[in-house]
Amino acid sequence: MGAIYLIRHGQASFGAADYDVLSEQGTVQSTAVGAELRRRGARIAEARCGSLLRQRATAAAALAELGGDLSAKEDPRWNEYDHLDVLAQHGTPVRQRDPREFQAALDAALRAWTKAGTGSPCVESWPAFGSRVRAAVTELAAALGKGEQAVVFTSGGVIAALAADLLGGGAESFLFLNRVTANAGITKLVAGQSGLSLLSFNEHAHFESTSLLSYR
Repeated sequence: MGAIYLIRHGQASFGAADYDVLSEQGTVQSTAVGAELRRRGARIAEARCGSLLRQRATAAAALAELGGDLSAKEDPRWNEYDHLDVLAQHGTPVRQRDPREFQAALDAALRAWTKAGTGSPCVESWPAFGSRVRAAVTELAAALGKGEQAVVFTSGGVIAALAADLLGGGAESFLFLNRVTANAGITKLVAGQSGLSLLSFNEHAHFESTSLLSYR
């Protein structure tokens, strides 16, 4: 049975001019998740990441810690939804200063975005977002040989959408799961004869005894 580890990127630069840059803590988290995969004895045959800087930087730091000469292949299908576009079209753009205020505004905009379906004025609708991430994970699963493992460095919304889809929970489940994804958390999928299954979601025990646990 094959397995796919979905890793959320390390903490980005919330409140800075460029959110897409890993913070100092995010770099430490990225190295720590690589160490956690090594501790588990993960034997990675394929590695992927989105094209966003925070995803690529997380991949580089984690894979360096994991060891070997594997590098992540970039695939923009693993990119996050455009939260600024969602806020602009379905909410009120807010300054990234107060995490709670920002999260409340984002939650409301995401709810409106998912309800709008294909009628959303956003560049990418909720159905289109779901379709592209499902296509990416399906293609990756098909590329794995018997018992092989893959790792993907992506974002919380992508992981939440895939987990909600595999649980059959739809948009409501996505909204809840998206809110609680931890930076550099680990979600594990298994690929068998019956297709993909969600084995674990948002594991972050490798941070719980430290000050590294963060969500924004």
